Amino acid sequence: MERLYSAKTRPTSAAKENAREAGIIARPKRFLTCTLTVYFSNTMSLHDRRALLVLSDGSIFEGTSIGAPSDAVGELVFNTSMTGYQEALTDPSYAGQLLTFCYPLIGNYGISEEAFESSKVQPNACIVREACDQPFHYQSRRTLHDFLQASGVPGVSGVDTRAIVRKVRSAGVMPSAIVQLPEGASADDRAALVRKALSSAKAFDYAAHDYVVAVATKEKQVFNEAGGKTVVLIDVGAKGSIVRELVKRGLRVIVVPPKTTAKEILALEPAGLMVSNGPGDPSTTTYTIETLKGLAGKLPIFGICLGHQLLAHALGAKTFKLKFGHRGSNQPVLNVETGKAFITAQNHGYAVKDLPKTVSELFTNANDGTNEGLRHKALPIFSVQYHPEANPGPYDNRYLFDEFARMLD
Repeated sequence: MERLYSAKTRPTSAAKENAREAGIIARPKRFLTCTLTVYFSNTMSLHDRRALLVLSDGSIFEGTSIGAPSDAVGELVFNTSMTGYQEALTDPSYAGQLLTFCYPLIGNYGISEEAFESSKVQPNACIVREACDQPFHYQSRRTLHDFLQASGVPGVSGVDTRAIVRKVRSAGVMPSAIVQLPEGASADDRAALVRKALSSAKAFDYAAHDYVVAVATKEKQVFNEAGGKTVVLIDVGAKGSIVRELVKRGLRVIVVPPKTTAKEILALEPAGLMVSNGPGDPSTTTYTIETLKGLAGKLPIFGICLGHQLLAHALGAKTFKLKFGHRGSNQPVLNVETGKAFITAQNHGYAVKDLPKTVSELFTNANDGTNEGLRHKALPIFSVQYHPEANPGPYDNRYLFDEFARMLD
């Protein structure tokens, strides 16, 4: 959605007509020294469309349909962040999931051109207590509804997200489905839709899908061609912020697909290797694990999130599925080496366990004691479960990219 006119200029009748045709009324305002434009979506008919969220345990939540008027199935998860909904919605780690936001108002500062972690919406659906259709921010270009609709992703608003989160916390993440409820649907029609959704939810198996291949790059990409040392980033669902943090440190970054072999990576003559975040069960991403086995001891390696889990497998550790995962920007971790605590952003449903004797634990989660990082005792290899590159924060852990850059010398 383009800005139709600025607050600094009087709108022409043509601009007004374009606004009407686009279903948008642009209402310019002045706030301090910034020029702000507020967008109101005219095309949503939010209160006319209904949808059902049906959990595999039989729970039913009815709300307003937002985004694309389509059905969806996936693993129901929740995120506890108060801000950063656009970054979360474009994080490839959410592929295959129905993302529920705990914070009750989502979309209040709109969708900007600056806050993307990938080129599209990644979860299969978005679930919120209230979807704001009147965002107010100088960078806002469209509403949450318009963003989801343009991406072909459905959502549900007006449901009791507290009840959903309490259910997931007590029962664990579970397959769920969203179905559209047609206007004028009878009680029999509704019951049939519930049966259809329940059947879809019970048939869904998150671990059976290879989401890594689905979201990762299909070909090699180079960033900061004129940079200094070369770092290869294995993309298993990489967020754009990881590339940006490496480039900020003057590094030349080559992003490669997840099935790139150790031989092919060494042929690029990198000074170091990074393994990104991503979706899915780490134990099934065997192709990247084999690559990492072939590169351990040959390059300095830094892993993040799924990259941490894959590296752990390559070094002889194991992973297990958490009951409801860690997803949000307020997860506390403890540095085992220094005793310092950090607040971190996280998005994962699996954790590392059974570290081999060649590896030491680097971080632990202060809430549940699960592993949050490792360091090899003899080789230049370390990884973290959380996101040091996180946007919109916290930024406390970006020093880890500096540590990795020093390992390249």
